[in-house]
Formats: sequence, C-alpha cells, structure tokens
Amino acid sequence: MTGTQLHLVVIRSADIERAATFYRLLGLEFVKHSHGSAPEHFACELGQAVFEIYPRRSEMDSTSATRLGFHVPSVDRTVAELGKQGVPVLSPPKNSPWGRRAVVADPDGHTVELMEPRQP
Repeated sequence: MTGTQLHLVVIRSADIERAATFYRLLGLEFVKHSHGSAPEHFACELGQAVFEIYPRRSEMDSTSATRLGFHVPSVDRTVAELGKQGVPVLSPPKNSPWGRRAVVADPDGHTVELMEPRQP
C-alpha cells in the first residue's frame, strides 16, 4: 500500500436500526455485531474502508455535524426512493462539474451527499 487511505468512518445514532434502514436505501449492506466491550453496532465494508453506526450515548456524543458522501448508481432514482420514505431533500438532483448530485439528511441530521459521477 502506498500513501494514506481512509480506513474507518463511525457515526453515532439515536436509533441505529432506523439509521441502518436509511443507509440500506443507498445500497449499503450491514452486519450487526459487537466486539470487546463495544456496544452492538452496524458495520459495512465499502471497498477498503469500513462504515459503522454506533449508538449515541448522549447529545454530547453526536456526530450530526459530519457530512458524508456516497456514489450511487442513479441520483434521481435514489432521491425519488428516499422521498417516498419522507427523507428530507436539502438540495434536489442537479448537474455539477463532478456529475449529478443531490444532498439529503439522514434520520440523525447528518448531511449526506449523493453523487452519480460523470461518464467520460
């Protein structure tokens, strides 16, 4: 391996089941587990990185200021599906220099950017 690579992203949720349901709508697949003295949580492998959802222990433990971004096969279809589930759309799908993008909010208030990369 050369250089630095992202290995782990952990967010905290008031309701990890609800949060996992939201992220499954983006196509993520989770395993629920616990290791050591850690609480039960959800984990998803994304390439070389792991994305985890842990329970929030208090308001001081919030990660809701964290912005996340995911490539999805179709921004329009994903936002339409999320809209059916009542997910807040903060920025509707539109073209950008990097591809088609939209911004939504997860159940805990994390800002989630959805990107469909431009085709060469």
